Amino acid sequence: MELERIMQMQNFVVVGDTLNEEKYAYKIKNGLLENGYTVSCVGKELASINDVKEEIDVIDLCINPIKGQKLIEEMNRNFKYIVIQPGAQSDSLIEYLKKKHYPYIENCLLMGLSLYPKK
Repeated sequence: MELERIMQMQNFVVVGDTLNEEKYAYKIKNGLLENGYTVSCVGKELASINDVKEEIDVIDLCINPIKGQKLIEEMNRNFKYIVIQPGAQSDSLIEYLKKKHYPYIENCLLMGLSLYPKK
């Protein structure tokens, strides 16, 4: 599960403060939108991943790890990958994802946008 492959997906859910211009979730949301991806936002715009109407390819955790884990635990949606942004990881979150056999990587979508443009 490489970042390059993830960047070829279409439907992203950015989890974090996507309304504050100073936050990385905001920058990631806008970077994805500017590059033609479909983006749903959980945290400040939607309360739950379960509220996302579109199919979900990638969930991007750009939020406090405790809040991120809670949202993942409550989720009943199918998805292909979880990306854990720097600072959004915790041992507890990683253990939970491994226990559930959820595919994840620890990486940065901003870097993915610059390195692997959508084909």
